[in-house]
Amino acid sequence: MTVSDVTASAGRLAPAAVARTAQAQQVADIAARLERLPLTSYQRWIFGIIATAWFFDSMDLAALTFVLGSIRQTFGLSTAEAGLLSSMSFLGMFIGAASAGLLADRFGRARVFQVSMIFWGLGSLCCGLSTTATALGASRLLLGFGMGMEFPVAQSMVSEIMPASNRGRYIAFLEGFWPLGFIASGLLTYFVLQAADWRWVFILQAIPAVFVLVVRRYVPESPRWLASHGYSERAEATVRDIESRVRDRIGGKELPPVVRQAPAPASATTGLRTLFSGIYARRTTMLWTVWFFALLGFYGLTTWLGALLQAKGFPITKSVFYTILISLAGIPGFLVSAWLVESWGRKATLAMNLLCGAIACHFYGSAADQTQLVIAGLCMQFFLFGMWSALYAYTPELYPTHVRATGTGFASAVGRIGSLIGPYVIGVILPAAGQSGVFALGAGAFVVAALAVLLLGEETRGRTLESISH
Repeated sequence: MTVSDVTASAGRLAPAAVARTAQAQQVADIAARLERLPLTSYQRWIFGIIATAWFFDSMDLAALTFVLGSIRQTFGLSTAEAGLLSSMSFLGMFIGAASAGLLADRFGRARVFQVSMIFWGLGSLCCGLSTTATALGASRLLLGFGMGMEFPVAQSMVSEIMPASNRGRYIAFLEGFWPLGFIASGLLTYFVLQAADWRWVFILQAIPAVFVLVVRRYVPESPRWLASHGYSERAEATVRDIESRVRDRIGGKELPPVVRQAPAPASATTGLRTLFSGIYARRTTMLWTVWFFALLGFYGLTTWLGALLQAKGFPITKSVFYTILISLAGIPGFLVSAWLVESWGRKATLAMNLLCGAIACHFYGSAADQTQLVIAGLCMQFFLFGMWSALYAYTPELYPTHVRATGTGFASAVGRIGSLIGPYVIGVILPAAGQSGVFALGAGAFVVAALAVLLLGEETRGRTLESISH
C-alpha cells in the first residue's frame, strides 16, 4: 500500500486524519526502503565520519583522567575539590544530553550534531587557557555540554541509517571509538607532559573541532526523521540519493525489493510524555536505572585511575602509562561485545559485562602487587568498555523515531547525574574508605545496573526499529 493508495481510500476520514495516515504510511515506506538496502562502503563512510567525531570527543573527556594529578598540584586542590572539578564535565553533559535530544527530535539530527562539535572544541581550548581552578571548572562545564549534545544524536543517526541486521553491531563499534580515543588521549598526554604542562593537552585537542566542516558536507539528515516530521519531499529526495549511492557501490545492480510495512499506530502522546506512556514506561525505568548506576561506577572510578595510581607511589608519567596499558583491553572488549549483541542479544551481553565488570573492580581495588593490579585492571576495562558497547546499541532501539533522540538523550542525561556524583563521592570517601572501599562502591553500582537489565529489559536483536515500537 502506497501513500497515494491510503489517501485515495480515506475519503470518509477528516482531512487531518487523512494527512496523519498518509504521513504514517510514508514513514513506514521510508523505513522499508532503508532496511532492504545492502550494507556498502557508503553507509560505512557515513558511520566513519560520525565515529571519528566520537573519537575526538572521547579524547577530550579522557584527558582529565591523565592530568588530574598534575592539575591538583598546579592549583593545590584537595581530593574533594578535585572530585568537584571532575564532576563539572558531567554536569555539562547532563545539560547537553537532555537538551540535544529534544532539539534533535525537533530540528533534525545532523544540525544538532554539527553544533555540538563547536561547543566541545571551544570548551577544550578554554581548558587550556585557564589560569584558575574556577575558570577550568567553567571550561569543563562548556566542554561537557558539547559532548553531552553529541552522544544521543550520534546514536540516533547510526541507528536510523543502519539496517536491523547490522544496527547493533555498528552502534557497538561506535562506542568502540571511545577506548581508542581514551588511549589516544593518554598517549598524547604522555608525550606532552614530558615537554610542556597539562594545558597544552587541552589546546591540542581543540583542533579537531574543525571536523564539523566535514560532517556538514557529507552526513545526510535522517530520512526517518524527515518523514516523521512531514518533510515528505526532503525525505524522498534523501532516500533516493542514498539508494543511488548504494546502487553505485554494488556495481549498478538492482536493489532488493521493498517489503512493505504497515504503519505504526499513531502515538497519543508527544515529547517527554511518550517516555512514560504505554510500553515505554518500563523501558524508560530500566534505562534510567542502568545509565545512572553504570555511569556512577564507571566515571567515579576511571576519572580517578591516574590519581589513585599516583597515590600508590607511581610517578605521573608512569601512572599515565599504566592507565593506558589497562585501557588497551577496552579494544577487544568492545569488539567482543559488538559480536555478542548480534549473537547473544543486547540484554544478555549488557548484563554479562556489568556483572563481570563488578567482579573485576573488586579485585582491582584489593590488588596486592603491581602484577595483580595490571591483570585486574585489564579485565575491568575489557568488561566495562564492552558494557558501553551494549548499552549504546540497546538504548536508541527502545524508542520510536519521533522521540528517539529525546529518549536516548534523557537516558544519557540521567546517566550524567551518576557520572556527576561519582567522581565527587570518590573524592570524599577516599580518605576514609581507601582504594578497596572505592572500588567496592563501583562494583556495587554495576550489580544494581545488571539487575535492572535482567528484571526489566527486553530483547531487540534482529528487529526493525518500527517493529520494536509497535
